[in-house]
Amino acid sequence: MAWQLAGETAIVTGGAGGIGSRIVAELAGLGARVAILDKDEVGAQKVAAEHGAIAIGMDLTDPASVAAAYRAAVEAIGPIDLLVNNAGWDKVGPFVDSDPAIWDVLIAINLRGPIQLTQLAVPSMIERGNGRLIYTSSDAGRVGSKGEAVYAACKGGIIAFAKTMAREVARKGITANAVCPGPTETPLLNEALGENPGLVTALGKAVPMGRIGTPEDVAPVVAFLATKEAGFITGQAISVSGGLTMS
Repeated sequence: MAWQLAGETAIVTGGAGGIGSRIVAELAGLGARVAILDKDEVGAQKVAAEHGAIAIGMDLTDPASVAAAYRAAVEAIGPIDLLVNNAGWDKVGPFVDSDPAIWDVLIAINLRGPIQLTQLAVPSMIERGNGRLIYTSSDAGRVGSKGEAVYAACKGGIIAFAKTMAREVARKGITANAVCPGPTETPLLNEALGENPGLVTALGKAVPMGRIGTPEDVAPVVAFLATKEAGFITGQAISVSGGLTMS
């Protein structure tokens, strides 16, 4: 049976990025109407044009911007069925040397923003008895990651939040799950590693399947969780890491 999302509406945050753009492609390819919410408006517009989606500017560090972007998405495509909180950002370095001002940005983008969007989206989902909440977390949130203390804390928080939401809305026709990529070939990873391609090679050797992930590995997992076929899966944190972490 082929997956279908015809008639469904979706928000994808960070849809201009590596994983996000592939998620947009997957959801749109299955028939969903997609709104991309991203700070990179130019990049979002490019992805939107390729997949028949719409692009809306949003700054996750600004609650007013988040609320305005959500309203604009609903006005453009209708009540939201699928909320994919995918946007993320990291600043790698020893925790003892980190700047508290950066903590605030990390928390806003990786934790507070997704929580706010969830609160905006869920009432309508409850009213209609249907919805999917999907969060791009990270294996850093499951097992920790050196140099990513606050990022890992946020991603661990998102896993806990997804599980809590799953319990709260399980009898309302809504599921909530987290997808946890391991090291994945994206602009975010390249930015984090800097000018050190040797680290990518080393990461790949550490993965049982012999390579780091790609956006094409992650996006179909998100797409499946969005379908009716995944309707009995909720409260899960699914690692997409080539076996780097196992549970």
